[in-house]
Amino acid sequence: MKNKKVLIVDDNALNRRVFENIIGQMYLYESAENGRSAIEKLKESTFDLILMDIQMPLIDGINTLKTIVSDQLSNAPVVAVSAFASNTDRDYFLSTGFDDFIPKPVKPKILLETIHRLVHKNEPIQQDEPSNWENFEIIDLKVINQLMKYNNAENIKLVYEDFFDESERLLSDIERLIRSENFSEIGGKLHILKGNSGTLGALQMYKFSESFEKNIKKSNFDTTFKEYLYLRKLYTSFKNHFQSNQLFYQ
Repeated sequence: MKNKKVLIVDDNALNRRVFENIIGQMYLYESAENGRSAIEKLKESTFDLILMDIQMPLIDGINTLKTIVSDQLSNAPVVAVSAFASNTDRDYFLSTGFDDFIPKPVKPKILLETIHRLVHKNEPIQQDEPSNWENFEIIDLKVINQLMKYNNAENIKLVYEDFFDESERLLSDIERLIRSENFSEIGGKLHILKGNSGTLGALQMYKFSESFEKNIKKSNFDTTFKEYLYLRKLYTSFKNHFQSNQLFYQ
């Protein structure tokens, strides 16, 4: 993942350090302290994503984005970051041309998932279809190794604990939707699970969620409950595997 580069734009030095610590786990980055500095950096270098604070001196985030677009400085997705967190504010930022919006205080998991989704959205999905999903590794150790280079074990543990909590909610939602025969809404839950597991290196979960989501899109509902039970099995296996690691749990 270190072949992708993010431009962090924020006038607050502490915020920049927080973003650098999180983003540096997975990506290359440069930082700019205001919109004017960001524009100069975009004239000199190419970035795969721009993380843009809204309230800044000299040039605010919205006007910086307008300059980027009008001067054709970058085609990279631009994510707005602001303490304004209402749906109305989010809709406004998206209407001005931002590709996504993240509220402050930023949650590391949401930030990394958003970046991953946007920088990889145009890449083709690999079509590995083994007959036994457990032929894949339970966890991609390259992801753990990258995280360990730029963060401590406790912070990494918290990211995965958030993943476990959300996975439990999503799996429960999928079971409820199956029992109510509301199959059309299952795909959205699987899409989130697929993205989360892919970001954090849960390979078996990622590959099977991808296949499960395709079946839902094709209205193949005959084996949906069986697939749900198998996905839950893979999730439990991944959780147990991670929690058995003495580096994170002593």
